[in-house]
Formats: sequence, C-alpha cells, structure tokens
Amino acid sequence: MSKKLVAYFSAEGNTARIAEAVAAAAGADLFEIKPVTPYTKEDLNWMDEKSRSSVEMKDKSFRPPVAEKVADMGQYDVIYLGFPIWWYVAPTIVNTFLEAYDLSGKTVVPFATSGSSDMGGTNDALAPSCPGARLLPGKVLKRGGKAADIPAWVKELGL
Repeated sequence: MSKKLVAYFSAEGNTARIAEAVAAAAGADLFEIKPVTPYTKEDLNWMDEKSRSSVEMKDKSFRPPVAEKVADMGQYDVIYLGFPIWWYVAPTIVNTFLEAYDLSGKTVVPFATSGSSDMGGTNDALAPSCPGARLLPGKVLKRGGKAADIPAWVKELGL
C-alpha cells in the first residue's frame, strides 16, 4: 500500500476545505503550501494588472518562495496536489513546491478549485516542474460541489 500526501495551496481557504476532504477520502497526510509572504486581498485582485498575483502569473518563470518543506517527501508514493485555478493554470507557487523535490517515480494527482474555470493548460504548465513523475489528468472540484463526489473521485483513481 502506498503512502499518500495531499499538498495544497489555498489563497482564500476554499482549496483548504477541499484538500481536507481529499485527504480524508484518500487516507493521506496533509501539507499546506504556504508562501513566505502571505497573499492579501489586494494581492489577489486579478482585475488590477499591478496586483501581486497578476504580476506573478504574467511571468511563468516567477517562483514565489515557499515557507516550509515536506520533512520527508521520499516516504510518499502519491501526491494529490491542490490549488485554485489562476489564469487557467496553477499559481506559480505550485511550481515552486514541485521543483523543491525529486518526484521521480511518484504519482502526482492535480486537483483544483474554481468557481467557473476548468483545468485549462494546468498539466502542461506543471509537467516541466515534476520530471520523472507520472502526472495524472487534473480535476476541478467546484466550490459548493457535493462532498460525496470527492470520495467517489478518489476511489475511481484506484491509488
């Protein structure tokens, strides 16, 4: 039986709630991907092209620093990776997280929260950050969706 981790970035708490449900359904440990400098409401104003999130997402090479690392990533075989969708991809802090580890031979299962967007180009943007890992197709778990959908999705994955 493989050891599982749910690692997630949550700017406003929505992804945190979904990540907790995924961890419970998968029997996984939980790890929050926290930025060194937390995002403020103003930072997340996507309508302001000078907001922190807008500036970061325009430069796909930008890597916001992460405050903490997983103590022993080597013990995990499966990593469920949660985040909100920003500009049709994962926030670049998710790339920062992935690039901090050798994920060769591990399975990465992206899941996202969004009020209206789908996964867009998320996997294409994440793949270079986890070379050697098996990156499964991502799934958007909608805010306010049925909680029963999460255990069914986890079971369907068969991990």
